[in-house]
Amino acid sequence: MTTKIFPNSRLTNASRSAQAAVIAGAAFLAFACLPSVAAAQDSMVLAKVGDREITAADVDQAGRDMAQQFQNVPQAERRARVLDSLIDFTTLSALAEQAGLDEGAELKRRLVLLRSRALHNEYFLKNIQPSVSDEMVKARFDTEIAKMTPEKQVKARHILVKTADEANAIIKELEGGADFAELAKTKSTGPSGPKGGDLGVFGKGQMVPAFEAAAFALETGAYSKQPVQTQFGFHIIKVEEQINKPLPTFEQLQGQMRQLLLTEAYTGAIRSGRDKLGVQLMDESLKLPEKK
Repeated sequence: MTTKIFPNSRLTNASRSAQAAVIAGAAFLAFACLPSVAAAQDSMVLAKVGDREITAADVDQAGRDMAQQFQNVPQAERRARVLDSLIDFTTLSALAEQAGLDEGAELKRRLVLLRSRALHNEYFLKNIQPSVSDEMVKARFDTEIAKMTPEKQVKARHILVKTADEANAIIKELEGGADFAELAKTKSTGPSGPKGGDLGVFGKGQMVPAFEAAAFALETGAYSKQPVQTQFGFHIIKVEEQINKPLPTFEQLQGQMRQLLLTEAYTGAIRSGRDKLGVQLMDESLKLPEKK
């Protein structure tokens, strides 16, 4: 029997930058230590390229900024790999300056963009992320779970045969007191036949429409009095149990709830900032629909 599989619903990802900032923020906390000790460690020179110094603080910052790039590198060699990358960057950036490439208009525009993106992420990390508390996450979960209706499921068996006449003959045997599971073992042509026709538990959207409609219309313990026709043949269905699928727990959804709140806080900050600063669009052909 064909089963339709539906992916779990996903929350909107209006802010990928927000997610990146969350990761960066978590990494940042791992480097916190006493100010005097931190200052000494940060200023330690780990490498030189010509007269340019690369400090421990540079390596730490690069490690945080490029955490995703180095996530598959073993922890024991990650710091060395980050330093090696910084040496490469510093080498080519020095050569670029010697060639006068730092004066190009295109590069200057790119540097402005990079600075803007860095400040954007820093604002999220310092101003938006802390605004979402554990209490807010739990409250949002309670609100969302209260809106949910438990999904109805059934536990059922079926007997599948090729013709309506065969199906009607089996129904007569059932009316005479025959055991459904035993008839399924001997007469069903479906793959569940050897298991007494057991289909397990299923919800709406998992079976073909005609089969689903008949199964969910039956009471517990009842079987179909008329053959149910699908593209697979003719079915006699018996519902053994009706079940409400358990609602998700807080532990299962707390990550999604936090991301939802962060996305809303991010969107709110953007909207508020645009209103405060004022945004003028000079080319109306580039205007997007209003954000909700």
